[in-house]
Amino acid sequence: MSEERKNLWKDWRLHAIVLGIVLLTELIGTHQFQVGPGVILLLPMLYAIIIGLALYFTPIVKEKQSKNAEPLIVLGVTLLIAKIGVIIGPSLPQIIAAGPALLLQEFGNLGTIFFALPIAIFLGLKRESIGMTHSVAREPNVGLVMDKFGFDSPEGRGVMSIYIFGTVFGAVFMGLIAGFLATLTPLHPLSFAMASGIGSGSMMAAASGSLVAAFPGMENDIVAFAGASNLLSLSTGLYMSIFIGLPLTEKLYNVLTRRKQKKEEMKQEKGA
Repeated sequence: MSEERKNLWKDWRLHAIVLGIVLLTELIGTHQFQVGPGVILLLPMLYAIIIGLALYFTPIVKEKQSKNAEPLIVLGVTLLIAKIGVIIGPSLPQIIAAGPALLLQEFGNLGTIFFALPIAIFLGLKRESIGMTHSVAREPNVGLVMDKFGFDSPEGRGVMSIYIFGTVFGAVFMGLIAGFLATLTPLHPLSFAMASGIGSGSMMAAASGSLVAAFPGMENDIVAFAGASNLLSLSTGLYMSIFIGLPLTEKLYNVLTRRKQKKEEMKQEKGA
């Protein structure tokens, strides 16, 4: 083990801060409240990010702690991916029994690439947009981008920004949008239950909670479909990102930036 890694594990201030944040957020617990047909879910992970960001601007967290925390993020993501891998095996019969609609949902998730990436490029983002738009940027996707591009890469910064944004606002958004759309559109509530399983436990819980509040008589079916959908996204979402999502986003990025560059060159030629 290198001297730098030894110093990382000896950084008692960092570990004490993390332990304190974990204990405090677990004591606060999970809270939810109703907004019309939607539900806003407040989870310990949300409190942890807000407290961690606040402490960064205080003398409690020094530059040394912020630097030492970077490689530990990758370690934490690695443990989560290992946990997901353990879950996949015993759950294969349940996944097979879920049916073709659930199996095909991951292809639907890829559709957001064609919507989000052009907007990101239009707003002036560079390769950060690849990490930001190739997926919903949950733990497996963060691990994938870190492994391929590295933590300090533009793609790494992009995926981490969406990971943090999703943690802070994802559950709130999913809780509100699921309840409102399910009550305002003619689509069946179970279709929204399947759509709520995007590979994030907090977002699924918020979305399914809104649906149960709107359709209490279908509670068991909503929870079952949302759970199976989320399990599938956890199981197949990473492989979909590896083989289709991330390569597709990179290819589309190259095409769009090439076209944008040609348009800018044409404008410059006309102006000259």
